[in-house]
Amino acid sequence: MKSLLKIVKYIVPYKTLAFLSVFSNVLHVIFHLLSILALIPFLSIIMGRADRVTERPKFELSSDYVKEMFSYQITPYIDDFGVEGALFYICILIAILFFLKNLFRYFAKFFLASIRSGVVRDIRAQVFKKILALPLSFYSEEKKGDIISRITGDVQEIEWSIMNSLEMVFRDPISIVMSLIFMLTLNAELTLFAFILLPISGLIIGKIGKSLKRTSSKLQIRMGELLSTVEETLGGLRILKAFNAEESADKKFTGINTIYRNTMLRMFRKRDLASPASEFLGALVMVILVWYGGKMVVDESIDFSAEEFLGYIAMFSQLLNPAKSLSTAYYNIQKGAASTERIEKILQAENKIKDKPNALPIRSFENSIEYRNLSFAYEEAKVLKNINIKVSKGKTVALVGQSGGGKSTLVDLLPRFYDPIEGGVFIDDKDIREYKIKDLRNLMGIVSQRSILFNDSVFNNIALGVENPDREAVIEAAKIANAHEFIENLPNGYDTNIGDGGGKLSGGQQQRISIARAVLKNPPIMILDEATSALDTESEKLVQDALYKLMENRTSIVIAHRLSTIQHADEIIVMQEGEVVERGNHDNLIAQGGVYKKLTDLQAFE
Repeated sequence: MKSLLKIVKYIVPYKTLAFLSVFSNVLHVIFHLLSILALIPFLSIIMGRADRVTERPKFELSSDYVKEMFSYQITPYIDDFGVEGALFYICILIAILFFLKNLFRYFAKFFLASIRSGVVRDIRAQVFKKILALPLSFYSEEKKGDIISRITGDVQEIEWSIMNSLEMVFRDPISIVMSLIFMLTLNAELTLFAFILLPISGLIIGKIGKSLKRTSSKLQIRMGELLSTVEETLGGLRILKAFNAEESADKKFTGINTIYRNTMLRMFRKRDLASPASEFLGALVMVILVWYGGKMVVDESIDFSAEEFLGYIAMFSQLLNPAKSLSTAYYNIQKGAASTERIEKILQAENKIKDKPNALPIRSFENSIEYRNLSFAYEEAKVLKNINIKVSKGKTVALVGQSGGGKSTLVDLLPRFYDPIEGGVFIDDKDIREYKIKDLRNLMGIVSQRSILFNDSVFNNIALGVENPDREAVIEAAKIANAHEFIENLPNGYDTNIGDGGGKLSGGQQQRISIARAVLKNPPIMILDEATSALDTESEKLVQDALYKLMENRTSIVIAHRLSTIQHADEIIVMQEGEVVERGNHDNLIAQGGVYKKLTDLQAFE
């Protein structure tokens, strides 16, 4: 039940609706039990043993009071209309009780529906917000498909398993407790005998439930693996087709899908066993109770009439349904517990990249960016080693070197996508960890090697993160990025949807949209990671000219494989295996005849 307790915190905002649902369930149970108790005088009349009560009974919390009150109400009908009239009156009364019972049952469901839908929405919203807040390092250790599985499949599992059981959790304990109270007042000895039998069946039910939780946990893990494989396949479909690897991909998916199917089958078998097992155990208890109680009624060893005994058994049989429903709810909660734990893993994950208490605001960039004695590692091996670089305001620094040298990691440390393990990054002589992250990132515009676009319009992609964007400003940014002309030729211009990841655009067009986004932000610091690598020769020249203008009077850090594009840089940093091996301007580095000269010569032959 720990999983249910974790869900309770999400129900608190809906406490009024929860109270109304519980209150409606209480009335539902009361009218349900009264409709069963009404059978006792009904049977008494049929058997010709109806008690005549002419004085209104004194109120007390007992079944005798209820029976005498029924008899008191029926007596005038027997006197005036005979047995048939009394039977008609009781039938009308039972019909009214059943109507009220089901009316309040509907009200209970009505209020609960708002709680269920609201809680699921709130959980999904919290998970998504946490996904946005967690640092990139969290996702380097997790499969993307597994994250998707948690926010979709696991939240849905909570809806199906735990939230679907809320009605039973709200209603059935009330029904069981009130039924037991009525049964105790009818006959304490028989009820105590039932108490001895019920815990035995409860232990068996609990054992099945624990097994179901373990299997459900494995099932959600398998679903994460399945979604990861699908996501990976869709992302690499072009390569799979190019290398005729469809059969290999299908074989891998089939293997994972079969494992998922087998795990799901085991869970279904355990779940499907739960309801018949609990029903059989309940029926077994009732059979023993009928035998034990019936023997005492026949022997007249207890003061219990036949119609009262039948009413007692009818009430006990009604106790079995909520007990069975509660056991089903228990199984469902156990099944959903695995999903709750997987979601809690995200919600409780530590966000290591966050604002310090009393973090400082930063509205402008005044002097310099400096990497001081900086080292960084993704796991154990260092990918950056004792880096010392200073970028003065208004200067352009280029990072060059072979792939895997640590260039992209170095620039990722500036907006605090990651934090260094040694040393630090300083802006205006203050460690960036002292600043508010949102303010820090507002100072920067980023154009990455791989264009990151969203399934939205061209306009919204360029204006990403800008509140109330001005259309003219967006168009001007697109013109600077050499994107305006092709955007105007799209079916709906700036309002054209570009598909998942900008899939409806060419690589060069995608990159120019990304550049326009950075232009619109107009930040004092620009980070250009292979910014022109996806452009054709003509577009590259036009965009490069625009970027030169953009970088004027701004501080820029540029990563480029095409060394011809960064010859104007104030300083070129040559990196190799996470270390700075050379630095200087283009002419000086060429004169040194070192690594930079070799890279330049190699590109001259391309």
